[in-house]
Amino acid sequence: MAPPFRPICFVVMPFGVRETAAAPPAPARVNFDLLWEQALQPALEDLGYRTLRADQDVGTLIINEMLERLYYSDLVIADISIPNANAYYEVGVRHAARHDGCVLIAASWARPVFDLAQIRRIDYDHPHEAVDADAAQKIIATLRDQVARHRHAATPFHSVVPGYRAPQPDEARARELANYLEAFEELRAQIAQVADLDAAYRPDRAAAILREHPAAATDSASVAVEIVRLLRDRIGRWDLTRDYIEALPARLRELPYLQEQLALALSRQGDDLQAIAALKRLIALRGDSAERQGLIGGRYKRLYRAAANAGDGLQARRFLDLAIRHYENGMRLDLNNYFPSCNLPLLYRRRGEPGDEALALAAAT
Repeated sequence: MAPPFRPICFVVMPFGVRETAAAPPAPARVNFDLLWEQALQPALEDLGYRTLRADQDVGTLIINEMLERLYYSDLVIADISIPNANAYYEVGVRHAARHDGCVLIAASWARPVFDLAQIRRIDYDHPHEAVDADAAQKIIATLRDQVARHRHAATPFHSVVPGYRAPQPDEARARELANYLEAFEELRAQIAQVADLDAAYRPDRAAAILREHPAAATDSASVAVEIVRLLRDRIGRWDLTRDYIEALPARLRELPYLQEQLALALSRQGDDLQAIAALKRLIALRGDSAERQGLIGGRYKRLYRAAANAGDGLQARRFLDLAIRHYENGMRLDLNNYFPSCNLPLLYRRRGEPGDEALALAAAT
């Protein structure tokens, strides 16, 4: 007899090191990746769940997969320690889509926005930027106890509108999702193993993975993204990255994240102007973002350096101004995005116009 599938827990939370914007005694920043690895994932696995974390780059872009996971997962955990519009949206989707199985958690110093502040949540202690072993054990103990108590509580929407009945999930599709997650986690494990190899052996292992998951036969956006990261980060082959994206089915190839990666591949292969054109096309078709403006700024920065090294002062100044303009656009679109603003101080000082030093100080701040 086949072993039973473990229930799925989909976790919505920030990624990386994030500013808290909270008053002391809250830490200025929190390493949410460490929080996930050392505390949240172990606590949920202790409760018997197969955990799935919303992907950092994919979650907001591949909306169909995200909506399915919100609907079909047996439990959704949402960390609302810091303001996050994506998390708020995903909580709202789950509240309306399922009668129960949505639990909010937050650091004890968190101050959620007004509507969410009225909803029951589990508070945990997180006094420092990086969770240490002692803090992790306390968080695990808190979540094991409190999630078990509240995971079957009706969501606010279903409590207030008792006559509403969300349709029951299709069991066959739920099983398909469980099977997919098993295969996806196996792929992730294979990719993680590549990093453990000496650099000389990585290309052969990556090639074997590509043979198992050829671009033309790929139907999962998440799988495509994982393989792009394998080619980009583990073996540093931008030529293979470009070839892989261009060979994907059109539905996947046109995803904004993969179009951004294709533009980066073009740039890394020496065609910065074509990369800029591709990014501007993406903005025209899919909308602007701090990331896309920052990527354009980075391509113009590369062109500026090349022109300056070649002694072409006129062209160098033109590219420098364009790099600054696009990094500024990115900074204004999202003041919390470090990428555009961190590039500006040096470029302002290279330009050296009246007022640029003040702009450099402001951007650095």
